[in-house]
Amino acid sequence: MMRVSVVRGVAALSVAVATCAGAGTAFAEPSTPPVPATAQLPSRIVSNTKVTPRESLLEVYSASMGRTVSLTVLRPQDVSKPAPVLYLLNGAGGGEDSATWKAKTDYKDFFADKRVNVVTPNSGAFSYYTDWQKDDPVLGRNKWQTFLTEELPPLVDEAFSTTGANAIAGISMAGTSVFNLAIAKPELYRSVAAFSGCARTSDPLGQAYIRTVVGDRGRGDVTNMWGPLNGPGWKDNDPYLHADKLKGVKVYMTTGTGLPGRYDVPGARLINGDPAVLIDQVLMGGAIEAIVNSCTQQVKQAFDKAGVDTTVTTRPVGTHSWEYWQQDLHETWPSIARDLTAKD
Repeated sequence: MMRVSVVRGVAALSVAVATCAGAGTAFAEPSTPPVPATAQLPSRIVSNTKVTPRESLLEVYSASMGRTVSLTVLRPQDVSKPAPVLYLLNGAGGGEDSATWKAKTDYKDFFADKRVNVVTPNSGAFSYYTDWQKDDPVLGRNKWQTFLTEELPPLVDEAFSTTGANAIAGISMAGTSVFNLAIAKPELYRSVAAFSGCARTSDPLGQAYIRTVVGDRGRGDVTNMWGPLNGPGWKDNDPYLHADKLKGVKVYMTTGTGLPGRYDVPGARLINGDPAVLIDQVLMGGAIEAIVNSCTQQVKQAFDKAGVDTTVTTRPVGTHSWEYWQQDLHETWPSIARDLTAKD
């Protein structure tokens, strides 16, 4: 019965996402795809601009994508000593819309007294932060796995004098991406955190979820990403099937049940009395989170069976929305901080 309900939820979700972009899920419209460079130049930092004493805007040329990627970097108060790095990814909008850590949460204030560099890409909408098999007519060339695991880290380490210890976290769409990035290069990360991320890609429900994000909202062709549905590319990128490759990496997952909670009321900060936002967050955000919860519990079983050090926080209530992800970041950070400072 639960599986039937979830399937119906996916169908309803596809319709809802196609007609609505509420504050809880806030998708961006895809931008015109960049034109890859004809001659491949080496990946490099194009500019590093200090916005405030603790915030820098980093522009990095990606050789694999043939374009420059903008990233926000939060610095620790004391930059005289090396600090570790947290790569913190946005959701489906990839930082190209208003649904970002910077716009929706207190993450700048939260990390103000933390000894860590926080690096967040400001692009990557509907890309799943993965290496696409083909360029897409709408979404362009996406080689995010190569960029995030191969090209970017050495540039960040050199520019900001880091300790070499890294962790990665992401919400929603990026909650799948963070696992695949760690599977691709597990030695790069000490810990991985997925906040409300469905991490199954070869399962029918997981594929329906991805088609909703990439196809319905992003207007991209999902077969350009990992090839034909149910083909080897989708299995290759399913963390559920490759859990053993995460051994040695600490994993944190959080999810709500989809039932309305303390942040799903008219007076909540991001709802601000707007009935349309509230309805969107409760109905659409609730349906998404119910699916995510089911997926999270399945992934936990696979990780436990594979011997992966996994901590799952399941809230009895909560929709797919930013107030819960801010709370998840606050509550998960102490564990990530210990991982980043642990002695080898």
